[in-house]
Amino acid sequence: MINWEHVYVTDFALPSTTTLDEAVSELVACLRDPDPELRDGYPYVVLRTWIARDVIDGPRRIRLGDEMAARFTDPHLHVRAFAPLVLDMIVSRGDFRRPWLDAFADWYPTETELRGHDNELGWLHAVAHGADLLGTFGTHPEVDPVAMLDLAVARLLAPTDHVLRDQEDDRLACALARILTDPRLSPGASVDWLDPVEAAFAALGGGPTPPHISHTMRTLRALYVLADTGFPARRDGGPLLRVLRPDPLKARLAKVLAPVFDAACSVG
Repeated sequence: MINWEHVYVTDFALPSTTTLDEAVSELVACLRDPDPELRDGYPYVVLRTWIARDVIDGPRRIRLGDEMAARFTDPHLHVRAFAPLVLDMIVSRGDFRRPWLDAFADWYPTETELRGHDNELGWLHAVAHGADLLGTFGTHPEVDPVAMLDLAVARLLAPTDHVLRDQEDDRLACALARILTDPRLSPGASVDWLDPVEAAFAALGGGPTPPHISHTMRTLRALYVLADTGFPARRDGGPLLRVLRPDPLKARLAKVLAPVFDAACSVG
Protein backbone atom coordinates (compact mmCIF):
# COMPACT_ATOMS: atom_id res chain seq x y z
CA MET A 1 0.00 0.00 0.00
CA ILE A 2 1.20 3.50 -0.83
CA ASN A 3 2.31 5.61 2.12
CA TRP A 4 -0.12 8.47 1.61
CA GLU A 5 1.26 10.48 4.50
CA HIS A 6 4.62 10.47 2.70
CA VAL A 7 2.91 11.69 -0.48
CA TYR A 8 1.34 14.47 1.56
CA VAL A 9 4.59 15.66 3.14
CA THR A 10 6.46 15.54 -0.20
CA ASP A 11 4.11 18.10 -1.77
CA PHE A 12 1.87 15.40 -3.22
CA ALA A 13 4.47 13.94 -5.53
CA LEU A 14 3.53 10.65 -7.22
CA PRO A 15 5.70 7.88 -5.73
CA SER A 16 8.32 6.56 -8.14
CA THR A 17 7.34 2.99 -7.27
CA THR A 18 3.86 3.20 -8.80
CA THR A 19 1.99 4.47 -11.84
CA LEU A 20 -0.68 7.15 -11.71
CA ASP A 21 -3.40 4.66 -12.63
CA GLU A 22 -2.33 2.33 -9.84
CA ALA A 23 -2.29 5.21 -7.37
CA VAL A 24 -5.74 6.41 -8.42
CA SER A 25 -7.12 2.87 -8.10
CA GLU A 26 -5.79 2.71 -4.57
CA LEU A 27 -7.29 6.09 -3.73
CA VAL A 28 -10.66 4.94 -5.04
CA ALA A 29 -10.41 1.85 -2.83
CA CYS A 30 -9.54 4.00 0.20
CA LEU A 31 -12.71 6.02 -0.33
CA ARG A 32 -14.84 2.99 0.40
CA ASP A 33 -12.84 1.81 3.41
CA PRO A 34 -14.72 1.79 6.74
CA ASP A 35 -11.57 3.02 8.50
CA PRO A 36 -11.97 6.83 8.66
CA GLU A 37 -8.19 7.30 8.66
CA LEU A 38 -8.07 5.79 5.18
CA ARG A 39 -11.33 7.15 3.83
CA ASP A 40 -11.10 10.66 5.27
CA GLY A 41 -7.40 11.12 6.00
CA TYR A 42 -4.30 11.55 3.85
CA PRO A 43 -5.71 9.66 0.83
CA TYR A 44 -8.67 12.03 0.66
CA VAL A 45 -6.42 15.10 0.82
CA VAL A 46 -4.13 13.66 -1.86
CA LEU A 47 -7.07 12.96 -4.16
CA ARG A 48 -8.45 16.47 -3.69
CA THR A 49 -5.06 18.02 -4.42
CA TRP A 50 -4.35 15.85 -7.46
CA ILE A 51 -7.71 16.79 -8.95
CA ALA A 52 -7.15 20.50 -8.28
CA ARG A 53 -3.64 20.37 -9.76
CA ASP A 54 -4.75 18.35 -12.79
CA VAL A 55 -2.47 15.48 -11.86
CA ILE A 56 -5.62 13.42 -12.35
CA ASP A 57 -6.44 14.57 -15.87
CA GLY A 58 -9.76 14.92 -17.66
CA PRO A 59 -10.27 11.32 -18.85
CA ARG A 60 -9.31 9.95 -15.45
CA ARG A 61 -11.65 12.42 -13.74
CA ILE A 62 -14.51 11.28 -15.95
CA ARG A 63 -13.90 7.66 -15.02
CA LEU A 64 -13.65 8.66 -11.37
CA GLY A 65 -16.90 10.60 -11.64
CA ASP A 66 -18.66 7.58 -13.13
CA GLU A 67 -17.40 5.46 -10.23
CA MET A 68 -18.65 7.96 -7.65
CA ALA A 69 -22.06 8.22 -9.31
CA ALA A 70 -22.37 4.43 -9.17
CA ARG A 71 -21.66 4.53 -5.45
CA PHE A 72 -24.92 6.33 -4.69
CA THR A 73 -26.56 2.89 -4.74
CA ASP A 74 -23.88 1.19 -2.63
CA PRO A 75 -25.28 -0.69 0.41
CA HIS A 76 -22.81 1.00 2.78
CA LEU A 77 -23.54 4.50 4.06
CA HIS A 78 -19.88 5.50 4.37
CA VAL A 79 -19.44 4.74 0.66
CA ARG A 80 -22.56 6.60 -0.45
CA ALA A 81 -21.86 9.59 1.78
CA PHE A 82 -18.37 10.24 0.42
CA ALA A 83 -19.33 9.99 -3.25
CA PRO A 84 -20.75 13.55 -3.42
CA LEU A 85 -17.56 15.01 -1.96
CA VAL A 86 -15.47 13.59 -4.79
CA LEU A 87 -18.03 14.48 -7.44
CA ASP A 88 -17.99 18.01 -6.08
CA MET A 89 -14.22 18.14 -6.63
CA ILE A 90 -14.63 16.91 -10.19
CA VAL A 91 -17.55 19.14 -11.19
CA SER A 92 -15.85 22.15 -9.58
CA ARG A 93 -12.79 21.35 -11.71
CA GLY A 94 -14.92 21.72 -14.84
CA ASP A 95 -16.13 18.22 -15.72
CA PHE A 96 -19.78 17.30 -16.01
CA ARG A 97 -21.92 14.39 -17.16
CA ARG A 98 -25.70 14.29 -16.98
CA PRO A 99 -25.75 10.75 -15.50
CA TRP A 100 -23.84 12.09 -12.48
CA LEU A 101 -26.58 14.63 -11.84
CA ASP A 102 -29.31 12.04 -12.37
CA ALA A 103 -27.70 9.58 -9.95
CA PHE A 104 -27.30 12.31 -7.33
CA ALA A 105 -30.88 13.53 -7.76
CA ASP A 106 -32.18 9.98 -7.30
CA TRP A 107 -30.13 9.48 -4.14
CA TYR A 108 -30.08 12.75 -2.23
CA PRO A 109 -33.73 13.17 -1.17
CA THR A 110 -34.18 9.45 -0.56
CA GLU A 111 -31.17 8.79 1.70
CA THR A 112 -32.55 7.59 5.03
CA GLU A 113 -29.35 7.19 7.07
CA LEU A 114 -28.67 10.75 8.18
CA ARG A 115 -26.08 10.29 10.93
CA GLY A 116 -23.44 12.97 10.86
CA HIS A 117 -20.81 11.04 12.80
CA ASP A 118 -20.31 7.46 13.91
CA ASN A 119 -17.90 6.38 16.65
CA GLU A 120 -16.38 3.68 14.44
CA LEU A 121 -16.90 4.99 10.91
CA GLY A 122 -16.06 8.62 11.64
CA TRP A 123 -17.73 11.36 9.62
CA LEU A 124 -20.55 10.25 7.35
CA HIS A 125 -22.52 13.48 6.82
CA ALA A 126 -24.60 12.43 3.82
CA VAL A 127 -26.84 15.50 4.07
CA ALA A 128 -23.95 17.96 4.41
CA HIS A 129 -21.77 16.34 1.75
CA GLY A 130 -24.73 16.19 -0.58
CA ALA A 131 -25.45 19.86 0.08
CA ASP A 132 -21.98 20.81 -1.12
CA LEU A 133 -22.55 19.02 -4.43
CA LEU A 134 -26.07 20.43 -4.67
CA GLY A 135 -24.68 23.97 -4.52
CA THR A 136 -22.09 23.19 -7.17
CA PHE A 137 -24.61 21.58 -9.50
CA GLY A 138 -27.04 24.44 -8.88
CA THR A 139 -24.72 27.03 -10.41
CA HIS A 140 -23.42 24.84 -13.25
CA PRO A 141 -24.33 26.21 -16.71
CA GLU A 142 -25.72 22.84 -17.84
CA VAL A 143 -28.00 22.40 -14.82
CA ASP A 144 -31.37 24.07 -14.18
CA PRO A 145 -31.04 25.97 -10.88
CA VAL A 146 -34.79 25.69 -10.26
CA ALA A 147 -34.51 21.90 -10.31
CA MET A 148 -31.76 22.07 -7.70
CA LEU A 149 -33.84 24.36 -5.45
CA ASP A 150 -36.66 21.82 -5.73
CA LEU A 151 -34.23 19.02 -4.92
CA ALA A 152 -33.15 20.86 -1.77
CA VAL A 153 -36.78 21.15 -0.69
CA ALA A 154 -37.33 17.45 -1.35
CA ARG A 155 -34.38 16.66 0.90
CA LEU A 156 -35.61 18.98 3.63
CA LEU A 157 -39.19 17.74 3.64
CA ALA A 158 -38.37 14.02 3.48
CA PRO A 159 -39.81 12.52 6.70
CA THR A 160 -37.26 11.07 9.11
CA ASP A 161 -36.92 10.10 12.75
CA HIS A 162 -33.37 11.45 12.90
CA VAL A 163 -32.65 14.96 14.18
CA LEU A 164 -29.71 16.58 12.42
CA ARG A 165 -27.16 17.97 14.86
CA ASP A 166 -23.87 18.57 13.01
CA GLN A 167 -24.65 21.78 11.10
CA GLU A 168 -26.19 19.97 8.17
CA ASP A 169 -28.87 22.68 8.12
CA ASP A 170 -26.18 25.35 7.77
CA ARG A 171 -24.57 23.46 4.89
CA LEU A 172 -27.93 23.21 3.13
CA ALA A 173 -28.52 26.91 3.68
CA CYS A 174 -25.13 27.66 2.12
CA ALA A 175 -26.01 25.49 -0.88
CA LEU A 176 -29.33 27.27 -1.32
CA ALA A 177 -27.63 30.65 -1.04
CA ARG A 178 -25.11 29.66 -3.74
CA ILE A 179 -27.89 28.60 -6.08
CA LEU A 180 -29.77 31.82 -5.41
CA THR A 181 -26.83 33.84 -6.77
CA ASP A 182 -27.53 32.41 -10.24
CA PRO A 183 -28.63 35.18 -12.68
CA ARG A 184 -30.68 32.65 -14.65
CA LEU A 185 -33.29 32.64 -11.89
CA SER A 186 -36.34 34.79 -12.58
CA PRO A 187 -37.83 36.90 -9.77
CA GLY A 188 -40.58 34.35 -9.33
CA ALA A 189 -38.28 31.34 -9.37
CA SER A 190 -36.14 32.93 -6.66
CA VAL A 191 -38.97 32.56 -4.15
CA ASP A 192 -41.53 30.11 -5.59
CA TRP A 193 -39.47 27.10 -4.49
CA LEU A 194 -40.68 27.93 -0.97
CA ASP A 195 -44.31 27.10 -1.82
CA PRO A 196 -44.11 23.43 -0.69
CA VAL A 197 -42.38 24.50 2.52
CA GLU A 198 -45.10 27.02 3.28
CA ALA A 199 -47.74 24.34 2.69
CA ALA A 200 -45.90 21.88 4.95
CA PHE A 201 -45.73 24.44 7.76
CA ALA A 202 -49.42 25.30 7.33
CA ALA A 203 -50.36 21.63 7.63
CA LEU A 204 -48.70 21.22 11.02
CA GLY A 205 -50.94 20.23 13.87
CA GLY A 206 -50.25 20.27 17.56
CA GLY A 207 -47.72 18.14 19.32
CA PRO A 208 -43.97 17.74 18.90
CA THR A 209 -42.33 19.21 15.83
CA PRO A 210 -41.36 16.44 13.37
CA PRO A 211 -37.59 16.27 12.79
CA HIS A 212 -37.82 17.11 9.09
CA ILE A 213 -39.86 20.21 9.86
CA SER A 214 -37.32 21.24 12.48
CA HIS A 215 -34.52 20.80 9.91
CA THR A 216 -36.39 22.93 7.43
CA MET A 217 -37.06 25.72 9.91
CA ARG A 218 -33.42 25.88 10.93
CA THR A 219 -32.23 25.84 7.32
CA LEU A 220 -34.50 28.72 6.35
CA ARG A 221 -33.40 30.77 9.35
CA ALA A 222 -29.78 30.27 8.35
CA LEU A 223 -30.61 31.18 4.76
CA TYR A 224 -32.20 34.42 5.97
CA VAL A 225 -28.94 35.36 7.69
CA LEU A 226 -26.90 34.52 4.57
CA ALA A 227 -29.26 36.57 2.40
CA ASP A 228 -28.87 39.49 4.78
CA THR A 229 -25.11 39.41 5.29
CA GLY A 230 -23.66 37.65 2.27
CA PHE A 231 -21.39 34.63 2.54
CA PRO A 232 -17.82 33.75 1.53
CA ALA A 233 -17.23 32.25 -1.89
CA ARG A 234 -15.01 29.55 -0.37
CA ARG A 235 -14.72 27.93 3.01
CA ASP A 236 -11.27 29.42 3.40
CA GLY A 237 -12.55 32.92 2.77
CA GLY A 238 -12.66 34.97 -0.39
CA PRO A 239 -14.97 37.81 -1.41
CA LEU A 240 -18.52 37.78 -0.12
CA LEU A 241 -21.22 36.51 -2.44
CA ARG A 242 -24.80 37.73 -2.26
CA VAL A 243 -28.05 36.18 -3.37
CA LEU A 244 -29.52 37.72 -6.48
CA ARG A 245 -32.59 39.35 -4.89
CA PRO A 246 -32.03 39.49 -1.13
CA ASP A 247 -34.96 41.70 -0.14
CA PRO A 248 -37.74 39.70 -1.85
CA LEU A 249 -36.16 36.49 -0.59
CA LYS A 250 -35.99 37.74 3.01
CA ALA A 251 -39.58 38.95 2.79
CA ARG A 252 -40.76 35.55 1.57
CA LEU A 253 -38.71 33.69 4.18
CA ALA A 254 -40.19 35.90 6.90
CA LYS A 255 -43.69 35.18 5.61
CA VAL A 256 -43.08 31.43 5.50
CA LEU A 257 -41.56 31.37 8.97
CA ALA A 258 -44.06 33.76 10.58
CA PRO A 259 -46.58 31.09 11.68
CA VAL A 260 -43.73 29.10 13.24
CA PHE A 261 -42.60 32.09 15.28
CA ASP A 262 -46.19 32.99 16.16
CA ALA A 263 -46.75 29.52 17.58
CA ALA A 264 -43.43 29.48 19.45
CA CYS A 265 -43.88 32.95 20.94
CA SER A 266 -47.51 32.55 22.00
CA VAL A 267 -48.06 32.86 25.71
CA GLY A 268 -49.83 29.98 27.41
